[in-house]
Amino acid sequence: MRDNDELIKHLKRAGVLRTKLIADAFQKIDRVDFIKDDFKNEAYADYPLPIGFNQTISQPTTVAFMLELLQPKTGNKILDVGSGSGWTTALLAQIVGQKGQVIGIEKIPELAEFGQENLKKYPFSNAQILPAAKTVGLAKEAPFNKILVSASAKNLPQELIKQLKNGGALVIPISTSIYKITKDKQGKLSSREYPGFVFVPLIESKS
Repeated sequence: MRDNDELIKHLKRAGVLRTKLIADAFQKIDRVDFIKDDFKNEAYADYPLPIGFNQTISQPTTVAFMLELLQPKTGNKILDVGSGSGWTTALLAQIVGQKGQVIGIEKIPELAEFGQENLKKYPFSNAQILPAAKTVGLAKEAPFNKILVSASAKNLPQELIKQLKNGGALVIPISTSIYKITKDKQGKLSSREYPGFVFVPLIESKS
């Protein structure tokens, strides 16, 4: 991939980037701003890249696929779990706009700092990245309209279900599948599985 425009064309041709609001965010939020210097020349390649601490910035196809499942909207309040480089946090911040709010959380303190510094490359007043607490999610800021998780859990974390607003959606990798969990207006859950993905593991606290 030579530049961001070529990457976006590739994602559209692949059928994973369809919604205008999401595509516009990919146009305005450049992946190169969230990559370590050693890998800048691979910024527009469609594969994960190392960001240190055995973590990666996710493959663009996977990020687009997950955001299309999540369907973030203008004005949403969104939790971004495992924010890493900050790329997904920035994409979500661009989508929700100034009336929305995005909070990224990251277990590895150095990556939380890296992601927050990357966010500063854009004039966002509606987004931040915080060090993750011992428990999954961010209960004190709940409920959230949408929750995105960018690392693979062993099981569906019930803490995140509790933090999801009625009418909301959670997109999360579990093992080698991506799941979209929806909570209807009455709080009833439904899920759909999309198999065939590989993620770094979600760092969960031991009880």
